[in-house]
Amino acid sequence: MVTIDIGIDEEHRRRIAGELSKLLADTYSLYLKTHNYHWNVTGPMFATLHLLFEQQYNELALAVDLIAERIRALGEPAPGTYREFSELSAIGEDDRAPDAMDMVRRLVAGNETATRTARSAMPVAEEGGDQPSADLLSERMQVHEKAAWMLRSLLE
Repeated sequence: MVTIDIGIDEEHRRRIAGELSKLLADTYSLYLKTHNYHWNVTGPMFATLHLLFEQQYNELALAVDLIAERIRALGEPAPGTYREFSELSAIGEDDRAPDAMDMVRRLVAGNETATRTARSAMPVAEEGGDQPSADLLSERMQVHEKAAWMLRSLLE
């Protein structure tokens, strides 16, 4: 086994990676939900929502890679199966494709959930002195808060 000596002890690396794994699962679940909605949205706001959902799922697709790579940099395996994601994620699946405004509501809720997951991981990263993970978490909170705000604006 190769020793990892990056200034964060093994226990903290494992705890931080565990928290990041939850964020990875939320992000992947939100990516899948957003992509599904992009494919299946209908109605008078089709063009607007189709494009917005595409922008958001593209951002999420890039984010899952960044989060997984940070987990690996900490020396832990990144979860990567639907089973693992469903066990770790606080974002549930849909039984069917909802109508357009329900899609928007569910994506607001999903982005808010991912924000809370990132926020709850922040003290663990800070306790371990892991600035790169804290920076990643801060960035993810900003992205999800902005996405939720943009989606909420469509509901007013």
